[in-house]
Amino acid sequence: MGLRICRLAHSAALAISLTFGFALVALAQERRQGEPGQFDYYVLALSWSPSYCEAAQSRRPNRPPDQQCSGRPFAFVVHGLWPQYERSFPSYCQVPAPRLSRAIVGSMLDLMPSPHLIFHEWDQHGTCSGLSPQSYFETVRKARSTVKIPSEYLDLNRPITVTSREVAEAFVKANPGLSQRAMGVFCDHRRLTEVRVCLGKDFSFHDCPEIARRTCRLGDIAMPAIRGR
Repeated sequence: MGLRICRLAHSAALAISLTFGFALVALAQERRQGEPGQFDYYVLALSWSPSYCEAAQSRRPNRPPDQQCSGRPFAFVVHGLWPQYERSFPSYCQVPAPRLSRAIVGSMLDLMPSPHLIFHEWDQHGTCSGLSPQSYFETVRKARSTVKIPSEYLDLNRPITVTSREVAEAFVKANPGLSQRAMGVFCDHRRLTEVRVCLGKDFSFHDCPEIARRTCRLGDIAMPAIRGR
């Protein structure tokens, strides 16, 4: 009986200790919440543009296509570069946000082919980076240059069917040092939507269980062809 009581007491003490530890982590994160520059790593979100355009056309068949979906053909484009905590993320850290100049917006259209997207990403995520607008978008460009797109997705001229694992493996193969623990592949109800790669502040690949475990669980997913091909 005495041994059992000791074991129960030990288990209770361990549970209290773990709960206290989690509470300290949560408190530390709460103190950082919304404080520009106080985050753990970045998520580089790369959107498969053909999926976005196909979905947008289905939702709004009578509206003219936006800039991303007309003219130049796009493959993976930058959705955003998001400051992230190990658990959760900050957003809208300065309201109102410092405004962007036309020069900055124009300079980013090759990577983020929508002025509306550029403004939105700065307001929601860029303001949490602790960087000026110029420095933040320079960081977006540097982060994008860190990640190599697999060659088979650069000029996709026909629709294909893939699995999230195949896409992840292709990115791992193209990027030495990247593992599936440092990325996630995302989908809607049938299409590949984006790949998210986690990067440290030094642009090294960073394990991110919260992102990796949200990888698309569908079997086969569609990758529409690059528009205009």
